[in-house]
Parts: sequence; C-alpha cells; structure tokens
Amino acid sequence: MVFSSLVFLYAFLPICLLCYTLAKTTPARNVVLLVFSLVFYAWGEPIYVLLLVGMAFFDWLFALQMRKGHRRLWLVLSCIVNLGILAVFKYLNFAADSVCALFGMPSVIPSIALPIGISFYKFQLLSYVIDVYRGEVLAQPRFDKVLLYASLFHQCIAGPIVRYAHVEAEISERRVDWEGVSEGIRRFCVGLGKKVIIANTCGQLADTLIAAGNGNITLASVTAADGAALWVSMFAYTLQIYFDFSGYSDMAIGMGRMIGFRYLENFNYPYIARSVKDFWRRWHMSLSTFFRDYVYIPLGGSRCSLWRNLFNMLVVWALTGLWHGASWNFVLWGLWSFVFLAIEKLFLGKLLDRLPAVFGVIYTLAVVFFGWVLFRFQDFNVMWAAVQGLFGFTGNYWTTFETTTLIKNYAFFLPVAALCATPLFKAISRRWHVAAGRSRVLAVTWSVAQIVWPMVLLAVSTVMLVGDSYNPFLYFQF
Repeated sequence: MVFSSLVFLYAFLPICLLCYTLAKTTPARNVVLLVFSLVFYAWGEPIYVLLLVGMAFFDWLFALQMRKGHRRLWLVLSCIVNLGILAVFKYLNFAADSVCALFGMPSVIPSIALPIGISFYKFQLLSYVIDVYRGEVLAQPRFDKVLLYASLFHQCIAGPIVRYAHVEAEISERRVDWEGVSEGIRRFCVGLGKKVIIANTCGQLADTLIAAGNGNITLASVTAADGAALWVSMFAYTLQIYFDFSGYSDMAIGMGRMIGFRYLENFNYPYIARSVKDFWRRWHMSLSTFFRDYVYIPLGGSRCSLWRNLFNMLVVWALTGLWHGASWNFVLWGLWSFVFLAIEKLFLGKLLDRLPAVFGVIYTLAVVFFGWVLFRFQDFNVMWAAVQGLFGFTGNYWTTFETTTLIKNYAFFLPVAALCATPLFKAISRRWHVAAGRSRVLAVTWSVAQIVWPMVLLAVSTVMLVGDSYNPFLYFQF
C-alpha cells in the first residue's frame, strides 16, 4: 500500500483517523496507531512484518540491558544484529554476484527479496540503541512504544528517518488541535500533489522518451535515443526524484501533524543550493544528519588532519551510496558527491563564496544532474551509452519529429514543475499572508484559499490516480 493509492486515501487513512479520534486517551490512540501501522506494513509484506516486530523487540531488549551494565557489549550486539540482517537481505546477492563476476563464475546464491523500508526502520532502531548507549535518551521500558516508534506507518517505509529523541515525548503524550489538523491536511495534500501531479507525470515523460516500445529502458533504447530525448528525459527524472521523495516526506509530516507528531523537515529546496555541500544540507536531511552523527563524527569528523578528514568523508559517501542500493552505480554516485565535496573543501568552496550566487547554483545543478545519471542507470553499459548520447557521441540526430512533438506537449508543464522546486510559490504565499493582515478582502481570500487549495490538489490527484497504473515511489527500493 502506498500513500498515493485510492485504497489508502479513501479507506485506510480515513478509517485510521476515525478510530484514532474515537480513542480518547494517548495509550488507546497508540494502540490504534500500532495496529494500523502493522496492517499497513503487512499489506505489502505479510511475512516480513515479523522481521520488523522481531528487530524492534531485540533492540528494545538490548537497550534495556544497558541499564544493567556492559553497555558497549549490548551496543556491539545491536550493531551486529541490525547491520548483519541488513547485509543479508540487501547486500548478500550483490556481494556474491560481484565476486562471481570478478572470477567469471555463475552466481549460485538464490535471489533474496528485499523487505520494504528495511533501510529506514533499521537506521531508526540503530539510532535508538546508540542514543541510549550515549545517554542521550533513556531506555524505554515498554516494548509497544519502541515498536510503535519503529513501525509508525507515516514514515516506516520511506522516511524521513526519525530519531527516538525527537518523538519520545509525543509517543507518551501529545495534543491534537484543529490548527495542527488543518495544517497537516494542507501539508498532506501538497505532498500528494507533488507525487501524483508532478512526479508521476515527470516519470512517465522520462521513461517514454528513452524507453523501447515495451516500456523498458534498455541499452538498445538508450543507444537509439536522440540527444534532445536524453537531455529532457534526465531533466524530467531530476524533477521526478525530488518531487517523488519530498512529496512522500510532506505526506508523512502532514499525517504526523494531524495526530500530534512533529517530524523534522527532510527537504529544503535542494535545487537552489549554491554548492554540493549546501545541496546535502537540503536533500534528505534526515539521512545526512544520521551519517553525520553516527559515522562521520565518531570517525573524527573535521577535528583532525586534512587527509584524515577526507578519508572520513570518503567512508561516509561510499556508505551513503551503498545505502541507496546494492549496486555499483550507487557506490559510484556516492563517490561522485565525495569528489566535489572534497574539491569544495580544498579550494572551490571559498571561490564559490566570493562569486555571485547564480554561479554556485548553476555549478551545483550541473553536478547533481550528472549525478542522477549515475543514480538512474544500474547497468554501466546503459549508463555509458546515456552519457555518450547526452554529448552527441552516438551519431544520432539531435532530435526527431516524435521527440519534438512529445516535448512540445510538456512545454508548459516542465517549466512550471521546475518553478515548484524553488521557494517562489512559498514566497508568494507568505507575502499574501502578510498582506491579508492589512486588507479584509485579502484576509477573506486567504482563508478561502487555505480550504479550497488542498481540496483542489486532492481532487486533481484523485482524477489522475483513477485508471493510472504508473504510481511507483522511487525510494521504496531502498
């Protein structure tokens, strides 16, 4: 089940909110959330929900045992169990296939299905045990609260990665008010619109431009694609991956606000970043801060020699790439970010600070754009063909009649979508809100817009979902 499905929108979520409202105490509401969260996960993973429950139980137990002593032993056991299970499900096939390919042998390990969201809830549970070890939070004596923290359907599948310290108080006691509910509904509808109206449309365009007749992107289809198709396809993909993931985060944050949880922001307009460092302060912030606090700083952070600092960065970005997927293209994508972060640290960062902001934005967009090329194509032959095609080395025409016609059909949509990735509309909304305090007419229109706008987004999204089979969440694979 996904947030952008008709079953979720018009059955699961309304029933959950109704039961939540009927429950009058926080413990009763926690039971409602826990039951619905486990049903939500079991909807797509009926077997692996047992893995989720089991891992929550073990980490709850490990954290409790720390109160009795041998804190480091229990931390090590937690890391071994969590990372070991993650390695088996996510990386065993990848490692075996890589070794077999290196020695020219056929792979003998059967494919292992990847549990949905395992990278997200594993990191959440691991951060909980580490924070208990560090003394930043107290071990939770009740297992049901730890299980609720790990399985809460708002963010269990694709984030944002929530720290236990951020929601500890709200799990025990939280207040629901109309302001939070209305804000949550608006935020959810905005996220839904990002996903269904923008991300899905961009995804369909991105795939159509370079896919073969059966809809599959292959070496033959990429090699045959003209330059314009490849450039516009990658531009659409660049928008798709942002609106897909930020839309999911918006929906998660919005649902949390409806019931009294305040999840931290996960995106802050990354495509206006002035450097790659700035980009990673704005993109998937919960993952960036996780690696910063639990890998980079423990390795020594920046409080060491330059070369040691660069090594720490190398480790973090190799792991960041590997976290996104068990494939060498993701590792390459992580190292791509590392190279530019290292260059910025050595000299480029100071130069960018002295140049007008527009140069930094253009430079960052170029780095990110070609980074998404590495991210998108797992097959290196397909990836190389795409790079060659982008620079016209395949000998194909720049464009064809079919490509030109298709691009013209999206000539209005793509620029508007690009503007939606900037703070422009948020700034307009803020100015409107401020002006509403000085004008009765503007105040009325503002109030009406706050009600009508989410309804319009919901209605348009619903219409687009009816009969539309293209509705994947890209980050579900991680």
